[in-house]
Amino acid sequence: MEKEQKIALLIDCDNVSYQAIDGVLNELANYGVVNIRRAYGDWTRSELRGWEAVLQRCAIRPIQQFAYSKGKNSTDSAVIIDAMDLLYTKDLDGIALMTSDSDFTSLVMRFKDSGLRVYGFGAQKTPESLVNACSRFIYTEKLLQSMEEAQDDAKAGGEQKKMTRAQLRKDTTLVRLLRNAVEEKADEDGWSNFSQVNHYVNNNTSFSSINYGYKRFSDLIRACDLFDIEMRNNNSAIYVKRKG
Repeated sequence: MEKEQKIALLIDCDNVSYQAIDGVLNELANYGVVNIRRAYGDWTRSELRGWEAVLQRCAIRPIQQFAYSKGKNSTDSAVIIDAMDLLYTKDLDGIALMTSDSDFTSLVMRFKDSGLRVYGFGAQKTPESLVNACSRFIYTEKLLQSMEEAQDDAKAGGEQKKMTRAQLRKDTTLVRLLRNAVEEKADEDGWSNFSQVNHYVNNNTSFSSINYGYKRFSDLIRACDLFDIEMRNNNSAIYVKRKG
């Protein structure tokens, strides 16, 4: 029986919206069980009032952190201290950070040095240093959009909106990533086992197909139409090859 992956979720409530929490928890359910859930902030502040009902509903433990010095973000320090305690006292397989603050970049790298996967969730304003440091990073705006579209589609019976073929091809960073991954795993004939491509992308970048509107990486590969696709082994394995 495969070991159940244990993940801790730490939320910097000063820098993220409570509205994205359902999307975050749904996404993390794909990777393991989130037994440790903590949210940090100064709960005396009116700006955090929206979190109150969410914390109770989602069984997230609130951690009070007063702003002892004006202009100093004491919440960051509390998150970092607790994160390091968890690293040494809990048998974790991964940690999830819900924040848009680049100050956590070093913490993310420390966890990855210890062999843990780090799942990041933050606004699109999140600095690239933090985005790139995470094993996987998903923008909260995309999660919210996906949830809203899923609700609308459920009512209308339609399909969720996704980035079009033209939009995907205009994203030079995405195109370069996909082509490099396929070429890296190609055999002598230029064909690559898709599972190996997927593994390469997940281990070497913070990429998530959700940021492009696709729940599955294979759907995004098909949508961008940059590769020839073959089904092999009685349709149990996907192979891809760069077109042209």
